[in-house]
Amino acid sequence: MRTEGAAPEPPAGRAALLLVLVLGGLTALAPLSMDMYLPALPAVTDALHTPAATVQLTLTACLAGMALGQLVVGPMSDKWGRRRPLVAGMAVYVVATAVCAFAPTIELLIAFRLLQGLAGAAGIVIARAVVRDLYDGVAMARFFSSLMLVSGAAPVVAPLVGGQVLRVTDWRGVFYVLAGIGILITLLVIRKLGETLPPERRHSGGLGATLRTMRGLLADRVFTGYMLAGGFTFATLFSYISASPFVVQEIYGASPQTFSLLFGLNSVGLVAVGQLNGKLLIGRVSLDKALSVGLAVVTTAAVALLLMASGVFGDVGLGPVAAGLFVLMSAMGVTLPNTNAQALMRTPHAAGSASALIGTCSFLVGAVASPLVGIAGERTAVPMALVQVVCGLLAVTCFLGLCRPWQQRTVEGTDRGRDTEGAGS
Repeated sequence: MRTEGAAPEPPAGRAALLLVLVLGGLTALAPLSMDMYLPALPAVTDALHTPAATVQLTLTACLAGMALGQLVVGPMSDKWGRRRPLVAGMAVYVVATAVCAFAPTIELLIAFRLLQGLAGAAGIVIARAVVRDLYDGVAMARFFSSLMLVSGAAPVVAPLVGGQVLRVTDWRGVFYVLAGIGILITLLVIRKLGETLPPERRHSGGLGATLRTMRGLLADRVFTGYMLAGGFTFATLFSYISASPFVVQEIYGASPQTFSLLFGLNSVGLVAVGQLNGKLLIGRVSLDKALSVGLAVVTTAAVALLLMASGVFGDVGLGPVAAGLFVLMSAMGVTLPNTNAQALMRTPHAAGSASALIGTCSFLVGAVASPLVGIAGERTAVPMALVQVVCGLLAVTCFLGLCRPWQQRTVEGTDRGRDTEGAGS
């Protein structure tokens, strides 16, 4: 039974399905904004007469914007509620996306991609905070896995749509489509998503209180461990997102449509494993055990890709490389929802700020990884695979060194939150 000032009861039935669709649409903003644009990267390189490494900065700018925007919007949502910052951010996202379609130079495109990311961050960070407002424990982990039905479907659909858009128009048309999707999601939020943070639970402090809250969160060794493990895992994923258009199309000679199909297949693997995690593993296997297996698979797949890219097995062709990427992507269905759930379970008192730190860490590390994958040019996949191996090993190190899962006890989320809150006081 909820006390006065508590969030609304978690929805059930059709209302729960609608919540999955709304929050899934918000979390899908990141893959939609980046993955739909991926098949167009070589076309942007030719149209704006820009090196591939510079064009990849348009991905980096969007990713960095989403990272920094979460750091701002998350605490704002703890202070003013979830709806107002969310609607404002979505409105700016739509405008910035439309402007990207008219950018005449790579510099302006990078600038507006940064603004697009800053505004789109509202949907990503607030969606996680809403989940924390409504759910706890195993139920929260299961809901995060359910969200992958929508957010995981976005990488399946986005490159396919992007590839088809390129059949009838140029790369600018991709941004028109993204602006239309942004409008639809904004209208859905306005009509269907209620406020989940009542005034009694909001923070009234200013910048100083926000910084103290974040310092307290970061002082929690276990929270920081899950945050970093998730961040480095996301960087492994994003190194693939950033490099795969050139690896698949330039090195192995695939068409934009073939690349889109392969990318979509990998995303199907991510969604399928995410549902396996939510329906079969959670409640039967501890989240830490499932996470351990996921991190091990990610790192092993990255090592295999590095060996293939380095020529250890000779000229392996596209098939084995695509198989390695499929395994790596699929393992994200276990690692990403479980790191989010484990971290947020410790922070019921500051879900917006905690969500902001988690998202900022993931997107900033991903933004650093993005240009590194193209540092040796467009004719080798070694930098992509090497970045994936390093990030995978760092994720394992943070999980084992900071979370120390063998020492974990079963603790209620509210007790964990009080411990963290005390650290920040």
